[in-house]
Amino acid sequence: MPPRAGTDSPAASPSTASARGFLASGLGVALFSSAVFGLSGSFAKALLETGWTPGAAVTARLTGAALILAVPAVPALRGRWHQLRTNWLTIVLFGLIGVAACQLFYFNAVSLLSVGVALLLEYLAPILIVLWLWGAGRKRPRPLTIAGALLSLGGLVLVLDLTGAVKVDFVGVLWGLAAAVCLAIYFFITAKENDTLPPIVLASGGLLVGAVVMWLAAATGILPMAFSTADTELGPWTTPWWVSLAGLVVLSTVLAYVAGIRAARALGSKVASFVSLTEVLFAVIWAWLLLGELPVAIQLVGGGLIVGGVVLVRLDELRGPGRRTGPRTRVSAPLAHANDVEPVP
Repeated sequence: MPPRAGTDSPAASPSTASARGFLASGLGVALFSSAVFGLSGSFAKALLETGWTPGAAVTARLTGAALILAVPAVPALRGRWHQLRTNWLTIVLFGLIGVAACQLFYFNAVSLLSVGVALLLEYLAPILIVLWLWGAGRKRPRPLTIAGALLSLGGLVLVLDLTGAVKVDFVGVLWGLAAAVCLAIYFFITAKENDTLPPIVLASGGLLVGAVVMWLAAATGILPMAFSTADTELGPWTTPWWVSLAGLVVLSTVLAYVAGIRAARALGSKVASFVSLTEVLFAVIWAWLLLGELPVAIQLVGGGLIVGGVVLVRLDELRGPGRRTGPRTRVSAPLAHANDVEPVP
């Protein structure tokens, strides 16, 4: 068949077409979301090393992203503004815990630890959920979940490298674990499926709530707030401060959220959250390329165990049947479904 009129370029090769198809697929979009989410630690640390406080970095990130995401969020609410009143508690809790507290604790951890170690600590959240449900007697985990929890806890010991020559900052570890607790609480809050509020609205509203809380905390003196206009170091490049900030806001927040929402809709929240585990790998790679950070060998092994343990827990969730309350009624198990919007690391 001859080429269409007005086109001179040959048809794309099968390999090129396959690559484009993969990038446009739900899986490709999910991996892109993980890759740009993983950049947040590197961009933030570049700012922190020039004198920014964690609170300032989080506040600037939330404010910029909330304003940008408000552009598509406002049209999405046209004719259904009442949904804000119906879902105000979800938005506020998302903003307070899933956005403001989670990010602030993670950035505090990044200021004292390597990006990879800080993110690995935060990713213990699924294990904390398993332990809480087990300890509260609400849900006894299956053997695969128990194995995953034990594997991750063993990995945590190696990540902390308690007997190593280079000691991990104890305060940084506490900040990382606090971020994991916030992430676990957020999953409990949003475990109930909610189809009445568009995900982009939840994302924008939560970011706005988080930004307002951060500004109020700074205005009252509760939260130290310091900015710097010094150049930042990203790999071999010396860039103006606004380049790192723009990357943090546009790439690691706005694009990451939009891509994550699209991936969750294409793959389902369970599979999308499973793929999001690759964010740890991307974060370590970015920190190595842009900051020269790489965990020592024993920490890399521990990180592998943590991720492997979380993978086992996720696999158990994916294959686990829901509870049946009647002959034709199927109810998802606790935390079987999470909102399409997840907290920003």
